[in-house]
Amino acid sequence: MDSKRAIAYGWLAAGLFTLAGTASAKVGAEEAAQLDGPKLSCIGAERAGTASGVAEYTGKFKGTWPGVKNPSGYEPGPYAGEKPLFTITAANMAQYAERLTEGQKALFKKYPDAYRMNVYPSHRDFADSDETCRRTRKNATSAEVVDDGKGLKGTAGAIPFPIAKSGLEAIWNISNAGRVYTEQAICDIADVYAGGSVAWGRQKFMVLVMNNDPKQERSYAERVTAHFYTGYLLPERDRGFVAVGFQPNNYTNAATQSWQYLPGTRRVRQAPEVGFDYPVPPAGFRTVDDDYGFNGSPERYNWKLVGKKEIYIPYANFRINDPALKYAELIKPDTVNPDYLRYELHRVWVVEGTLKDGVRHIYSKRVLYADEDSWLVATADNYDARGQLWRVPVITYHYSQEGGAWHRGVSIYHDLSAGTYEAGYLVNESKQWWRINQPMSPTQFTPEAAARAGH
Repeated sequence: MDSKRAIAYGWLAAGLFTLAGTASAKVGAEEAAQLDGPKLSCIGAERAGTASGVAEYTGKFKGTWPGVKNPSGYEPGPYAGEKPLFTITAANMAQYAERLTEGQKALFKKYPDAYRMNVYPSHRDFADSDETCRRTRKNATSAEVVDDGKGLKGTAGAIPFPIAKSGLEAIWNISNAGRVYTEQAICDIADVYAGGSVAWGRQKFMVLVMNNDPKQERSYAERVTAHFYTGYLLPERDRGFVAVGFQPNNYTNAATQSWQYLPGTRRVRQAPEVGFDYPVPPAGFRTVDDDYGFNGSPERYNWKLVGKKEIYIPYANFRINDPALKYAELIKPDTVNPDYLRYELHRVWVVEGTLKDGVRHIYSKRVLYADEDSWLVATADNYDARGQLWRVPVITYHYSQEGGAWHRGVSIYHDLSAGTYEAGYLVNESKQWWRINQPMSPTQFTPEAAARAGH
């Protein structure tokens, strides 16, 4: 049990922070000058829309939008009154095949009666903060991947490579995609087995991402990128277990450090290192580096920047986090209730990782689809050792008025072979919905803090 708990804290830690690659070339001043101009946004996304339906980038909403009623907590978002343009099902998927990923096609075939996509008008209205844009423009001509892929040179709290030239630079961008400074919630986890039975988990979750401090610029030369805290409330066998620790910026001579409070012994001990393909409790339906689509060190894969593609991705998913939505209505056999998911047509970056010779991972290949306006991974195709498509995540995001940035919501991880899925980061029926960018201190994440919380 202790080793499984170690894996759990590792997932929560590794899912938030940076990864590295090998040395990369800088972008010239003339090319970097295109950022935040008529053609490119400040993080390098094309402003123009497409004839097929991708919206033009407006960036008209920054930190808030018309109709926001509260400075924090759930909001329905600016598109709540829209109706779907059409619905993709297993029966008509061939009509839309060029705009679907291999994983999405597999889900239609596997669950023809349960999986569908309600497709809404495309929108690109939310902008990055002025400070994030300033740091990104600075990185354009100065950021580098160093130390044989284990460290990064540049300004933290922003996209390091807004004009990405390689797979390694792209995977760095994915790892540093627009996330918030602090986050805390009580999150539920639903592990849904073939046939529909559900096993539940619940955790108190806190993160302080030092790199994303909006008021203090940091560099990747700093030792710590972020601190994390996980306190277990469910299942009952894990109640009272607490894990705290920090993640380093550079993996050359460092790794994630964590300490665990074990209720059985009432003691705090330093935990072993975890990462890569360790299975995540409570059910092991995904790996540590599955969080956010991909996270952690990229060292076991050869990365290729395939290019851009227009596909339907989950986008602006406010409704799925509504506290009025009960789990009984959302958590269904095979997949979550698709009536509460919103899909839009967007351009994405396609980044492919192929397992290197001589190293191990349960995924032989992974294909990531990252929204060009944020570099956040919306979905991925993960292949097993035989080269068969195996696991397909669907990760939802909503824009946080409290954090002024996109923030994750419900994250769904499908296992096609087992016919199971996990829905994590559920807050609909929890006792604490997301609070973002609230003041935190590193002292809240020490071994002493774990001992206090455990007692």
